[in-house]
Amino acid sequence: MDDERILNAIRKVALGFSLEEVTEEYGVEDGELKLVKRRETHKDVPPDLKAVKILMEDKDYSALSDEELEQEKARLIKQLKEEEDDNKAKRR
Repeated sequence: MDDERILNAIRKVALGFSLEEVTEEYGVEDGELKLVKRRETHKDVPPDLKAVKILMEDKDYSALSDEELEQEKARLIKQLKEEEDDNKAKRR
């Protein structure tokens, strides 16, 4: 696994995500396997603060001025919003 994929996975967990889960049960009828029950479940996985902490440890914020911190905050909020919009679009 390359570093970018790991970072993307940590970012996904830090932001939280949704997933669809399908459970199917089969039974034998007349000597054939037939679908007896199918259940689709939507799960929302909340943001994980440990993942957020890992992302934040990657940068040294102590050396930034107040203006630089505000710019970084705006950048991060914009990035989170874009990724959230992407996740919503993928669910549709």
